[in-house]
Amino acid sequence: MRNTRQTHSKLIGYILWIFGFTGSHRFYFGKPVSGTVYFFTLGLLGIGWLIDLFLIPSLARNADLRYAKAR
Repeated sequence: MRNTRQTHSKLIGYILWIFGFTGSHRFYFGKPVSGTVYFFTLGLLGIGWLIDLFLIPSLARNADLRYAKAR
């Protein structure tokens, strides 16, 4: 596995997850479509918001890979 530079912090992701029903953590990790869906459905009625508690590490890893390539 290649070392990639961390562009997105998991800590900030978890802090934004607290307000996740607004989709803020999804916007932070570069997922504007799902962030908008979360905003209008209150985090997919709370179910998606709870699932994202466990998905934040993979969201951060994917965002790091996606944005490291752009540099």
